[in-house]
Amino acid sequence: MEDRLYKIGEVCRLADVQPYVLRYWETEFPSLAPNKSGGGQRLYTQHEIDIILRIKQLLYSEGFTIAGAKKKLETDLTAPPVVATDPGESAAAAAPSPAYAKALVDVKRELGEILDLLRETPAISSEATPPPRRRR
Repeated sequence: MEDRLYKIGEVCRLADVQPYVLRYWETEFPSLAPNKSGGGQRLYTQHEIDIILRIKQLLYSEGFTIAGAKKKLETDLTAPPVVATDPGESAAAAAPSPAYAKALVDVKRELGEILDLLRETPAISSEATPPPRRRR
């Protein structure tokens, strides 16, 4: 297993959030505690990136408050791991990767924006469109 550490800039790009947001979440979510290098730079593990993506999903996509997201995250982290129901399916396949989770969050956000645009656009009907004029 790879024990790669990610700098805050990399994590910000992956999660599509600003560094001050990550620093704030660290104060609010005890499970999010990155190590710091000798120079004080935050170093995040893959597990912490997964937590960040889940926090973002809870807050931005599912509409939780910070307090609600904190409770939900604690429940999620203490719940037993998901067991694959299909004997041929691996446990790793049951858990989405951070890139997959980010893509799903992005798609959900974009679909919401499209829905908002559709709600703002007046419906086009045959009654609203005048019939074509005939030439004489």
